[in-house]
Amino acid sequence: MTGYYDLVLGLIPLVLFGVSGTLSLAGVTLTSAATVAAAVGLLIVGHALFVNEPVAPESNVPTGAADETPQSSTVGPVNAD
Repeated sequence: MTGYYDLVLGLIPLVLFGVSGTLSLAGVTLTSAATVAAAVGLLIVGHALFVNEPVAPESNVPTGAADETPQSSTVGPVNAD
């Protein structure tokens, strides 16, 4: 199943080649067309990172269960010598 971020990763090269190619065919210099295409790609990446930010899935562990982990005895660091 493709998720949002898979689509974003696929959309970036399409935007870079598509927008720069379209603008280049429309008569804009290649340098300007590539700059505009990179700016559009940057907006897509910015949206994916900051507007629709990736979050870790919540675990189903109850809050009290994390406190029940056994405490290790006071063992010092392992000496590698």
